[in-house]
Order: sequence, then structure tokens, then C-alpha cells
Amino acid sequence: MSAAPIRRLDAGAPDFLATLDALLAFESGTDAQIENAVSDILTAVRADGDAAVIDYTRRFDRLDAPDMAALELPRAALDAALTGLPIDQRAALQVAAARVELYHRRQIAESWAYTESDGTRLGQIVTPLDRVGLYVPGGRASYPSSVLMNAIPAKVAGVGELIMVVPTPDGERNPLVLAAAAITGVDRVFTIGGAQAVAALAYGTQSIPQVDKIVGPGNAYVAAAKRRVFGTVGIDMVAGPSEVLVISDGSGDPDWVAMDLFAQAEHDELAQSILLCTDAAFIDAVEASIGKLLPQMPRRKTIAASLANRGALVRVANLDQACDIANRIAPEHLELALENAESWVEKIRHAGAIFVGHWSVEALGDYCAGPNHVLPTMRSARFSSPLGVYDFQKRTSLIHVSEAGAQSLGPVAAVLAEGEGLQAHARSATYRVTS
Repeated sequence: MSAAPIRRLDAGAPDFLATLDALLAFESGTDAQIENAVSDILTAVRADGDAAVIDYTRRFDRLDAPDMAALELPRAALDAALTGLPIDQRAALQVAAARVELYHRRQIAESWAYTESDGTRLGQIVTPLDRVGLYVPGGRASYPSSVLMNAIPAKVAGVGELIMVVPTPDGERNPLVLAAAAITGVDRVFTIGGAQAVAALAYGTQSIPQVDKIVGPGNAYVAAAKRRVFGTVGIDMVAGPSEVLVISDGSGDPDWVAMDLFAQAEHDELAQSILLCTDAAFIDAVEASIGKLLPQMPRRKTIAASLANRGALVRVANLDQACDIANRIAPEHLELALENAESWVEKIRHAGAIFVGHWSVEALGDYCAGPNHVLPTMRSARFSSPLGVYDFQKRTSLIHVSEAGAQSLGPVAAVLAEGEGLQAHARSATYRVTS
């Protein structure tokens, strides 16, 4: 049995919070080389459009295309990918898609208005975005679940057109990704990726129309490009490494907990897996399970590096302390692996998603439970939310002031405008006031 490659901490130690904050710290910025490369790519695509995209696709993905039409997949190719899947994969995609859609339909916001006694009518109009771009990683790192989680809420929101970009290095197409695009009703699919795909979506080219918002995960170049085009278009978020925090009272199976920690750690070496537990003997058991199970994992090197670099097994005095620490961490995924888990949910203020009880494994949330798996990371759950239908809708204020309302509101606005030194504002308001 191998020794578990993970540190152990005690929440009662005088320096615990400083140690925890250092463990949580993650610099999300890219290095200068990436920033410079992305800047050059964005500039080239903005200036040269299709020609630049084709050139970068040839250089980075080793695809020779005579024009952009050769890089766009017809609907028949998506449908063929779906029908060509093994029955179990097709069924799993369809079940997951149905559950995700059912959940997100409950998020639809409606327009509303009310009328005041003087006839003034105020309200809010909710409308979907016209066009959204969905970035999907390609090649070996292909995630059909990301297609479901991004495309379905967009379609539920009523987005007019959804354009997907997915790199296919060396022509390698992932049939699950294309099948997911077919199931979710993606309107157009281009086999391009990297910063050049983000630029094409953000600025538009001769063949790819400009979108209003770009969503979906990508590598460091994609993340840097999304940061740079924000403002020209909207973006969902710039996500950091995946995270899981497990709170345990020792009532569960240590093998289950160890594997749940592995499930996040296998994403990459910067992923973070932390256990908070009230039972020292159970922590021992989890540590033993890590040592026992790790050699069996195909991605054991990545898991070991993640656990060693950013993982921790933490002894806490009680569950109240565990919840306080959880709120400080504000994790992407929080598992309440507790005997009476439901009673502790109200103690949690900051988490991207809460998985309640021993059966609510985080992996179900990644694929098919229904709620979105695009979640805030790097402690941003303190102020942001999971991706949802609301990210694809916008709100417009409705202001219909009656003549009587202008008589009462005009003087109020004029006083405040004069106080700000904006005389035209004040006069504009008082012009509507009749004697």
C-alpha cells in the first residue's frame, strides 16, 4: 500500500487559517508569453477575418481548409454522429439532456410591470440574447457534458442562434460532442478552436457572425482571449481549476470519500480536493483508502500531483466549525457527507453547488442530475452563481410616466440634478411640470 500523497491539517492549530489561505491561493492570470500570443491572434482575426482563422487553424490544428465553408459541419454530420453512437451512449446523452432541460425550465424569468395610483407604469422586460457562441474543447479533451450544460439553458432562454466552435486537431472529431450538439439544437458548428475561435465569435468574420456572449471552457489561451474580448461581448466567467470540499462526520465509507477527492483531482494538477472531518479515525481511514485506491487509477500521476500540491485532510472540532471554514473557502462543489446532512444545508452561505448526503456524489452533478455544472471557482461563489437561463436573458427597464406622475417626479429630479450641477437635467425634468 502506497503512502497517501496529501497533507494533514488541524483546524485548531494557531496558524491554520494562514495555512488554509495559502493553500487556497491561486493566481488565475496568464503569463506574458500567452498574453502576447493571444493579443496578436485577436488583432489578426479582427483585421483579416476568415483568412486569419484559416491560417491559425492550419498552424495549430494541422487542418488544411480552402475556406471557412470547409470548417463548418453540416447538420447531417451532427445527426449522423448521434445515430452512430452506441445505444448506451445515445441513451445516456438523451436522459442527461432531458434532466438538464427540466431543471433549467424552472429558471425562466418573466417580464413584469405595475401601475401607480397616478397612472405611471414601471416594469422590467426580459428578453433572450440574439446570438451566443459556445466554445467546446476538442481532440482528446472533449466534453459532451459541457455542450449540454451550456447549450440547453441558452435554448431554454430562447437565444435566437447558438454557434458552437470546437477544434478538431488532425481532423479528430469526437462523436459524443457532435451528438450532444445535435440533441441540444445547436444551430451552426465550426471546427475551429483556440484564441482565434474566440476572436471570430467576438468580432465576427466574413463567415462567422458576431455573437453577443461567449460561454464554455477552454485552455489558458482561450481563457486569456475571453478576458480580452469582454466588453465587446459578454462572457460567462473565467473559470479556475476544479474544486471539491467534503464535510464528513465519519459516518460514511472512506473509499467513497477518497474516490470523490480523486474525481476532482484527476482534472489536472491544479485541481483542489479538501476534506473537513470531525473524526480523526475516519481521516486515518480516508488516508488509507487514498493509498490503497490511487495505484488503480489510470490518471494516478495527475491525481497524486493535485493531492500533494493543493489537497488536504483537515480535522475540525465540530460541524459548526466545518461550515464556517466551508463558507471561507466558498468551494465550487461542496459535499455534505453527513448522517443528517439536510439539517446542515442552511449553515452554508457560499458554494457553487451543495451535494446533500452520502448518495449525492458530485459526479452526478457533472453529468445528469440536472443543475448546471458550470460553477464559480476560486472563492467566487461568495458573489457569483452557477451558469443558468438567466445568463442568456437580459433585462430592460420599462418607464412610462403619466402626466400626473411628471408633476410630482419632475421637481424631485430637478432638485437632485441641481445638486449635482447638471442644469440641463433639471430643466429637462421641469419642462414637463405644468403650472
